Order: sequence, then structure tokens, then C-alpha cells
Amino acid sequence: MTDIILRAEHLTKKFSSEKGGFTAVHDVSFEVKKGEALGIVGESGSGKTTVARLVTGLIPPTEGRILLMGQDLTKAGSREMRKAYRNMQMIFQMPGESFDPRYTLGNGIGESLRNAGMSRRETKEKVKELLVQCGLTPEFAGKYPHQVSGGECQRAAIARALAVQPELLICDEPTSALDVTVQKQILELLLKLKEKGMGSFLFICHDLTLVQAFCDRVLVMYEGRVVESGTPDEIISSPREEYTRRLVDSVL
Repeated sequence: MTDIILRAEHLTKKFSSEKGGFTAVHDVSFEVKKGEALGIVGESGSGKTTVARLVTGLIPPTEGRILLMGQDLTKAGSREMRKAYRNMQMIFQMPGESFDPRYTLGNGIGESLRNAGMSRRETKEKVKELLVQCGLTPEFAGKYPHQVSGGECQRAAIARALAVQPELLICDEPTSALDVTVQKQILELLLKLKEKGMGSFLFICHDLTLVQAFCDRVLVMYEGRVVESGTPDEIISSPREEYTRRLVDSVL
């Protein structure tokens, strides 16, 4: 079995509008290996979040292919995509918006388990286990999204993403809506999950210091293109592109 969990081949995404449209992502290719954390960095509008939306199937590519564990998702129907989501989960920037406010966090975390056929009793126990794993007490299962802090809600969102034991976790700016102290706590949780071999990561971020702490490799995006790639230390200590140097200077 291949150790490549995700492969993106020549991804391009064009958006049309009355003004003529624009290309948000242009000919982007990369791989995420088993157990690896790949970071994608760039300023707002660089195309990094569009890449995440392409990978998860939220929007279709104009050109190119996305392969998850060898399966071509760009040709997959709805049934195949539902299966794919068992191997791929996303952690969003605004955790409160990713939970239905009418239901408890426990309901949100357990939904995928119930859909997979797990009994109500087993689901309840598994939800408690996931909450503890993510640094929350079992009592949080009974709380609603508006009753918890942003950091607590993000921990619950990570618990929900882990419920189906995915091979790939896509983190779209998972700490940017949180204060600095809570950012550190969430990053430590993600590092712990990575060390335990809880999957591979595609880590979308604008902050090079977070990428340096978490990722094995990093792609730098500018105006829809990958302009540089390497290890975080290579990118930070020896940036080749002027744009990358500006990104490094902004955090050092």
C-alpha cells in the first residue's frame, strides 16, 4: 500500500464573474505522506483556503485531480464522496459555526458514529472518550456551542473530526480565531495527536511560527501559485523568494 495519503495534481480553480473572473489557484501540485504534516502558508487571498476547499470537495477544480489514498475524488459521485469523508475530516477556523446551535456538542461529535451504525450507548461512551482525549471533561457532551469558549469549542470540533478515525485531517486556520494562550493549547493538542500517529495533516495557516512548530514540510503560496517549498527551517532560514522573505520578516 502506498504511503501517499493525499495527492493533488495540477490543481487550477477559476472563478467567473461579471467583471471577467479570476484564477484563485493555478497549477498547484503536492503530496501528503502517511503521518506527515504539510503546511500551506500565504497571506489572505493567496489561494491556500481555496486549495483546502478543493481537496474536501466543497468546490470542484477547473482543472487537475485530487487523489485520496489512490481514489480520484474529482470523478467521485456522492456515494464515493461519503465514503471518502470517513478518511478525511476538516477542522474549521470558526468552530462555533461548524456545530448546529440546536444540538449539544455530544450530539455533534456522535453524529458520524451513529451514521456508521454504532449503538446509542456505544456512541455515548465513545464521545466521552474523545472529549477526554481532546482535553475536555465528559460533561461537555451535554453543553451547547454557545455555552463554551472558543477554545473549548475548537477542542470539541477536533474530537468530532477524530470520531471516524480519518487518515487525513485538514486544518483551515484552526487557531486564528483564538487568543494567543488558547492558540498554544490547541497547537499542543494537535502535536500530541500527531505524535500518537492519529493521522496525516494538511495545515492551512498564515503564521509561519505555527507552521514551524507543527509541520514537516511547507508550501508558500502567492497569488494562487506555489512559489516555494521545503522544510519550515529551510523556508525561514534561507528563503529564496522575495515574497517568502517578507512573510518571514513579518513574524521575526
